[in-house]
Amino acid sequence: MTTMYAALLRGINVGGNRKLPMAGLRTLMEGLGHDGVRTYLQSGQAVFGTDHGDEESLAAELAQAIEKQFGFAVDVIVRDHAYLKAVAEACPFPAAGLQPKQLHVTYFSAPVDAERFAGIDQAAHLPEEFRLGDRALYLYAPDGLGRSKLAEQLARPRLTRGLIVTTRNWNTVVKLVELTE
Repeated sequence: MTTMYAALLRGINVGGNRKLPMAGLRTLMEGLGHDGVRTYLQSGQAVFGTDHGDEESLAAELAQAIEKQFGFAVDVIVRDHAYLKAVAEACPFPAAGLQPKQLHVTYFSAPVDAERFAGIDQAAHLPEEFRLGDRALYLYAPDGLGRSKLAEQLARPRLTRGLIVTTRNWNTVVKLVELTE
């Protein structure tokens, strides 16, 4: 039975660095035996179907293939449709009433607990807020991610140590649910 997945690639095609053409990514993934490969935007999302592997093995396989083919390492998180849909449905913020640039989801490669973020004074960053979910963090940033002081705090290396971490805006979160359906 084929399962639909999204591959989230971290830090490609940003500022002219680590260029990874989406056509090349699609060809590479098809060569790995995946079906229905499609990419979304230029910022590192691909959806695909496969009947073998699990999220971790598929992410490792793709990361290794990218490094071999394109000559640089890329962190990859792979998540199936059921997970992506559950993350979207569990959003603790009123997504329908917000602009997509105001709401983001950070995906983690492994579960995280509140203790990891205990040192962040949430009240000091209001009206910005964050909430933890299943291997995800929801960030409400009314002025957008680029101006968010809370996002700066959340991205500190000591908070993300040992994890692959990648953030997507709400439009992308919703689109990945649709594309993996």
